[in-house]
Amino acid sequence: MIITKTPYRISFFGGGTDHPAWFKENGGKVLATTFDKYCYISVRCLPQFFDHKFRVVYSAIESVKTIDQIKHPSVRETLNYFKIKKGLEIHHDGDLPARSGLGSSSSFTVGLINALNALKGVQNSKLDLANSAIHIEQNLINECVGSQDQISAAYGGMNEIIFNQDESFSVNSMILNQDRKNELNDHLMLFYTGISRFSSDISKSHVSNMKNCTSQMYDLYSMVDEGISILGNSNTSLDEFGKLLHESWEIKKSLSDKVSNLFINETYQAARSAGALGGKVLGAGGGGFVIFFVKPKDQKAVKAKLKNLVHVPFKFENTGSKVVLYQPNGL
Repeated sequence: MIITKTPYRISFFGGGTDHPAWFKENGGKVLATTFDKYCYISVRCLPQFFDHKFRVVYSAIESVKTIDQIKHPSVRETLNYFKIKKGLEIHHDGDLPARSGLGSSSSFTVGLINALNALKGVQNSKLDLANSAIHIEQNLINECVGSQDQISAAYGGMNEIIFNQDESFSVNSMILNQDRKNELNDHLMLFYTGISRFSSDISKSHVSNMKNCTSQMYDLYSMVDEGISILGNSNTSLDEFGKLLHESWEIKKSLSDKVSNLFINETYQAARSAGALGGKVLGAGGGGFVIFFVKPKDQKAVKAKLKNLVHVPFKFENTGSKVVLYQPNGL
């Protein structure tokens, strides 16, 4: 049995510029971090005497005889990509809900790729993990998704990710004083709206409207450097980071009418009225998780104001996807 542990991500700035429809013409850039909530994938070879050859357990349970009968798109296309011949049992567990703006689909794909390579005795590089996941999601599943989630899940940590027009990318780790990093972590509050949605559906509306939002996209791009500058200068108040999040959210809402809704707008305004300096819906928008920048002294008031939402404390993490159990001959 192989078990992998792959983190979810929070994207601060630049989201949308990581979509190939944008960066292949203009270049792209994001500032994102992974945090200590994870997707777990277990894979084991299935004995031949079962009626089924593949068993996949997630929110549903599938027991089928061929790969093409598997309904879960990431499992089906990843197994085909690896040309799997042996029967397998695959289990998924996650610390947080799927389809919630945390890159969970890409964490799943990256974790599965990592597990299958381990089962074959192959050591992955982070680059190979990310590129394989991007290829599977964008070209095999044909999802309308960006490229930052797969990279964050594979690499881990807080990074500036730069997307080049030739479809290559570079990952620059943020080098921060630990006190500064802890201070940022202590100012962030994560809440679950209870709304699940498919990010690719919302991304399609982004992409179709990109040519009408060129100036906004360039503004989102430039905010990456602004955010990095704020974090890197200990003489600059972190409050500026929160204010920049607010500016970013105002721009993001203008990209598509599917990014926000009445409930999200009311939630955002409630948090702001209680002391949040800024925030955003994570991922493509439309629901899922929201993050707020709140001074520690105001966090009790914000939590009370959003008492109907689930508050999820978290810490930054640096590992990316890793194999946590390696026993390829079974358990």
